[in-house]
Amino acid sequence: MDTAPRPGLRERKKRRTRDALVRTALELFVANGYERTTVDEIAGAVDVSQRTFFRYFASKEEAAFAVQELVEAHFLEAVRRRPPHEPPLTALRRAVLASWDTIGEAIETVVPMELHMRAFRLIESTPALLAAHLGRQEGLEEELARTVAEREGLDVDADPRPRVTVALFGGVMRLAARSWGAGHDFSATAMRGLTASYLDQMELALAEDWRTRGEHAPGHSRK
Repeated sequence: MDTAPRPGLRERKKRRTRDALVRTALELFVANGYERTTVDEIAGAVDVSQRTFFRYFASKEEAAFAVQELVEAHFLEAVRRRPPHEPPLTALRRAVLASWDTIGEAIETVVPMELHMRAFRLIESTPALLAAHLGRQEGLEEELARTVAEREGLDVDADPRPRVTVALFGGVMRLAARSWGAGHDFSATAMRGLTASYLDQMELALAEDWRTRGEHAPGHSRK
């Protein structure tokens, strides 16, 4: 039974204001472009002051990544909950698929999933945001590598395997995300399916002899 105390009125009001700022910021970024959107415009659309905006976010860039930060935190927590006996890639795979079973609901409490995906496309196509996104991904992968090393009882700075494993996993996840963003189905279910498919291909790509497994590759047609 959940015995955690419910947030009080003040906390709920602050959460609503923050969520409204995030939603409005993403809507304006998508409609008008990130560079052309100002903090004053975001605050004005929510009917709050610029000072109020900066109580919640250090910059408009921070607001742009607010939902992505939610997704990343959700995934990290899923990794940490995996049973300790699971091999690293198994734990990462099961964690990301489990997180996509529940993250959609968490995202939808802040913004519609379609808006989140349009914002993701914007990040990928805006140089300043893309640079920040890649920097954030490096930080996430380092935290994941340290989590994997801790699970395996390894020194992450002495044993390269945790970072190599996470680099492989992270590259596959970026491919899956780009494929999702380029499509038309913005649902969490679609992302989960793409993620599983791309992770399956990673296992095949690591096989010693591709020619014997080529029939499983995407786009292969049997004769």
